[in-house]
Amino acid sequence: MVREFWILGFENTHNTKSILFLLFLLSYVSTLSTNFTIILLVIVCQHIKAPMYFFLSHLSLNDILLSTTIVPEMLHIILKEGSSISLSGCFMQFYFFCISTANECLLLTVMSYDRYLAICNPLRYSSIMDLKLCVLLASISWACGVTFPFPHIVLLQKMTFCGSNIIYHFYCDLLPLLSLSCSDISANEIVSIFNSIPFLFLPFIFISGTYINIILAILRISTSAGRQKAFSTCSSHLIVVCVFYGTIVFNYLVPSEGQFLGLQKMISVCYTIMTPMLNPLIYSLRNEEIKRTIMTFIFLKKQSKMYI
Repeated sequence: MVREFWILGFENTHNTKSILFLLFLLSYVSTLSTNFTIILLVIVCQHIKAPMYFFLSHLSLNDILLSTTIVPEMLHIILKEGSSISLSGCFMQFYFFCISTANECLLLTVMSYDRYLAICNPLRYSSIMDLKLCVLLASISWACGVTFPFPHIVLLQKMTFCGSNIIYHFYCDLLPLLSLSCSDISANEIVSIFNSIPFLFLPFIFISGTYINIILAILRISTSAGRQKAFSTCSSHLIVVCVFYGTIVFNYLVPSEGQFLGLQKMISVCYTIMTPMLNPLIYSLRNEEIKRTIMTFIFLKKQSKMYI
């Protein structure tokens, strides 16, 4: 009977583990600093209180949760070239990973609805997307993200693990865990299919529908300057959606065995480590208001230091 798992991490990295450790450590520090900066700006600066920035702060908080769930343990695995983890610890990591990925899908869906209202129904935007609705949508996203993994966790705790205890991954994911089980996994597969509908496929269909309407609305704008301004308000969100959904969908289409293991790990790095780091950079670099706010904030800090 297996009492703990051995997470193998990245194989054949003995000569490059220091470089890998440094790269992932720098990416983690960058993720924390940039996402905390977005949250701080939204809280402190009164002139960026639009719904888009409210949802962006929640997305940043979720990205901090996602990267903190994966990266610190992964850094330990890289240094030790593998690490043991208890069954309860593995299930807990999987639980928080599910929370953050499900919540990211829902928050991106809510943000696409916000962009749809802003571009396709601008006259009624402020009356529809008020603070009450923003709080409600964000609360529903977090509540659904927290409750969605429970069936998986209950089923995993009832399962028996025997034989090999090696997880050929750098974190506890569902497919590697099921491959180690001696129990019937049909219930887990059914739960996965049912959960993928409201948290993956329906959000993807909804986002695709909203952006089709957004593109059609932009094309109807008579001036090129107006079209460019309208597209710039949603291009950052579209880039984030494509990166996140593209990597996560492709990852679960790739077989998790044999020669595809290395490819699956690289794709997993994209949406667990790179996406949380790139999200605030994409939004801040492509958003003039955020860039102006950051520059103003830095200028005020320098001025206050000069007077002190």
